[in-house]
Amino acid sequence: MKTILVDAVDTFVIEGKGVYEPMYNLLERYPNRKIILTNASDEQMESFSLTNLPYELFTLKHNPDKTDPIYFQRMLENFNLSKDDVLYFEHNPKAVESAQSVGILSYHYDTEKKDLGGLKDFLDKNLQ
Repeated sequence: MKTILVDAVDTFVIEGKGVYEPMYNLLERYPNRKIILTNASDEQMESFSLTNLPYELFTLKHNPDKTDPIYFQRMLENFNLSKDDVLYFEHNPKAVESAQSVGILSYHYDTEKKDLGGLKDFLDKNLQ
C-alpha cells in the first residue's frame, strides 16, 4: 500500500490556523500511511503550528530544502521506502519538480483554489 506524502505549510497546515480540516477529512478516507514533509527548522516548528500533528513529520531543517532532490532521496532512505512506494502532493511547483526528478509521482496542489476534488482524483487514480 502506497504512503501518501503530504506538504505541510500552506497545504495541510494553514499558518496561524492549524490543520486544514477539509484536507484532513479527505486524507482520513484512505487507510494509507501518511507522512507530512516540511523544510521547517526547530524554531519554525512552533510558529508554523507543526507540533501535535495527526501524522508522522519529516524535516531536514533546510539542509537541504524540498527544492533539492537530495531532500527526497534522504526522506526515502529514512523511511526505507522506494519511489514506487509513495506519492506526493505539494503547493510549491519547484518542490514538485524536485520530487519528480527522483521518480516520485507528484501532484501540484494549488493553495489558492484549494481544489480538494482534484487532489481526491489524483489520490484515487494513483493509490490503486
